[in-house]
Amino acid sequence: MKRLLPDTFTWLLVAAVILASLLPISGEPAAWFPLATNIAIALLFFLHGARLSTDVVIAGILHWRLQLFILVMTFGVFPLLGLGLGLFSPWLIDEPIYLGLLFLCVLPSTVQSSIAFTSIAGGNVPAAICAASTSNILGIFLTPALVALLFTAGGDAGMSFDMVWKIVLQLFLPFVAGQALQPFIGNWVRSRKNLLAPFDRGSILMVVYLAFSEAVTEGIWHRLAAGDLAILVLADCLLLAAVLAITGIGGRLCGFSHEDRITAVFCGSKKSLASGVPMASVIFAGQSIGAIVLPLMLFHQIQLMVCAWLARVYADRQKAREGAAAPV
Repeated sequence: MKRLLPDTFTWLLVAAVILASLLPISGEPAAWFPLATNIAIALLFFLHGARLSTDVVIAGILHWRLQLFILVMTFGVFPLLGLGLGLFSPWLIDEPIYLGLLFLCVLPSTVQSSIAFTSIAGGNVPAAICAASTSNILGIFLTPALVALLFTAGGDAGMSFDMVWKIVLQLFLPFVAGQALQPFIGNWVRSRKNLLAPFDRGSILMVVYLAFSEAVTEGIWHRLAAGDLAILVLADCLLLAAVLAITGIGGRLCGFSHEDRITAVFCGSKKSLASGVPMASVIFAGQSIGAIVLPLMLFHQIQLMVCAWLARVYADRQKAREGAAAPV
């Protein structure tokens, strides 16, 4: 039961939203806080690059069929499901919320939780490390490209040189710098995970607070009723259920081993809050992104609760098989 409760970071996200709702940033602090947030995002992606071991990625890439399957799920099937939700907009799902759901669908996979759940369930951990890392590297470019393609099709957004430059300057270059310094500082960064985790989470909380401050100023809670939130939670649950089913069935059809199917399920069904919130602040700069990141924040907690339960189910089944196979 404890695994189904929100984690500490989720409560901090809720607190950031409540604080922004009660005390949205304004005045002189509103002038410098976005700059501090941008710097924090750049440092966040620098640390992502510094943590990532090049050897692990090369080893995982050799299992190219599994990696391709996960990438197709993350950047192909997920966006198609998001477009399918468009059939319910705007008569059931308000357009701002639908755009947030569509943005959620084009994001890369998580890193930490995908690997952790794969390990608990007894899956292929090296392949999970590679898949999650590759997803986030490619996502720096694929996510904005998919936003430009899908949102332009709906007449909402497009790719501009300014967007590309901000992505390169704020996300890609810091990541490359971190990866270039990885041989020298990688072990130091990885060994101080607990020390640097507050910085990772702090930068995301800064973006969430800023995003909802702007959204509250523009009246998001006056436009978003309780019924809209209920529909959003239902849409997130349906998205996750659909992808879990597709990855599970697809892994069998592709002939993957039991361990690889587990990896496909946990890496192909996740969406990254750590990458998604900073990306939203860059891609939708100058716009109110409160409604854009709200579906992602809810999906984050839903995927953690469901996948924690699912990982334990896989682990219990594995123990049962090992017990049945043990000599009497």
